[in-house]
Amino acid sequence: MRAAAVAALPAVEFLMGRRAHGQADPYDDLDQAERFVFAQVRTQGGDWDPHPMAHRPLLLEVMARTSVEASLDRKVLSLGSREIFSNPFLFLTGTEAFEPFSEQERDNLQLYLESGGLLFAEDAAGHLGTGFDRVFREEMRRILPKREIRRLPSNHTIYRSFYLIRQVGGRRIVHPYLEGIQIGDMTPILYSQNDLGGAWEKDPVGNWVNQCEPGGEAQRRDAFKLGVNIVLYALTANYKQDKIHLPFIKRRVG
Repeated sequence: MRAAAVAALPAVEFLMGRRAHGQADPYDDLDQAERFVFAQVRTQGGDWDPHPMAHRPLLLEVMARTSVEASLDRKVLSLGSREIFSNPFLFLTGTEAFEPFSEQERDNLQLYLESGGLLFAEDAAGHLGTGFDRVFREEMRRILPKREIRRLPSNHTIYRSFYLIRQVGGRRIVHPYLEGIQIGDMTPILYSQNDLGGAWEKDPVGNWVNQCEPGGEAQRRDAFKLGVNIVLYALTANYKQDKIHLPFIKRRVG
């Protein structure tokens, strides 16, 4: 393990105690104030923040539909910061190619993912063949060379961590599915090219910023349902697959 990753190990205790390998009750931290923080990755180069107001409508929906509490102020982080290890969820998005990660950023992200953290990445361009997609896939191959980004099966936990998802939403439907990378029984990387953030975003007076095509408002509702599932998955991981945990999940999500 490289020096940068070793230096970050004490901070990983938060994630290890929370999610990794099912070694601890994943609901303990849900009793604390500000149980969920929308932490977004700032990249070098590219358009790292195409929908700066997308997180707030999503988190309001999460709190309206479940008993999860959330901070409405997002946190913007660099992958080179040890602060990523204090957050079970990271959001990486953009519409253009960004600069490759540094070695320290790759070491940090690899350790974060292998220790129970969740990265939700999204190509927000709304079409195929983007620079973001190319660079993101290249970086994942460098960080996890023995793992592949693959289409998630229809029975994956992400499609039933809260809502039963039969079709994915987004601003544009580039793919009718999510992709991801599997490590053991966990999927620490979720990847969308449908621009969910563009469907979630409202302007300061509460109007939708973007139309959803081709499915309109039904497609937007699907985007919010999937967003809620992603948040619940970040907090509960694969516990939906274990029936012994269902009473606890039902009590927590309301």
